[in-house]
Amino acid sequence: MASCVFCDIVAGSVPAFKVVDSPDGVGFLDTRPVFKGHVLVVPRDHVVTLPELPAADLPGFFGLVQRVSAAVPAALGAQGTFVANNNIVSQSVAHLHFHVVPRTKGDGLRGFFWPRHKYASDEEALDYAGRIAAELG
Repeated sequence: MASCVFCDIVAGSVPAFKVVDSPDGVGFLDTRPVFKGHVLVVPRDHVVTLPELPAADLPGFFGLVQRVSAAVPAALGAQGTFVANNNIVSQSVAHLHFHVVPRTKGDGLRGFFWPRHKYASDEEALDYAGRIAAELG
């Protein structure tokens, strides 16, 4: 298998702003967030698409996605989240991942033409990651 950046993040060999690291998966801030606090949730094992995720892993993995989708608005004062997954088309990293994006009415997100909002610094990214991680316990 070719090198996978998400596998390297899971293994700890590539740094990331992790919000959760559990047996069911890892959640970390997207480096090109739609909105600040945008989290990617990945399974620990290398799986490219949702159909390839073993059925036995679904409860734990989707439980983790569900926990993150509850923690993001609570931690950041958002009204809700947008949770999305791409399989192959528009999948920038060939490792299954779900986007958990904080949403607030009037935030400007229109369809799938997403503006990107960068973190001003690593410290700001650490602050967002820490707030979400604290909510996850």
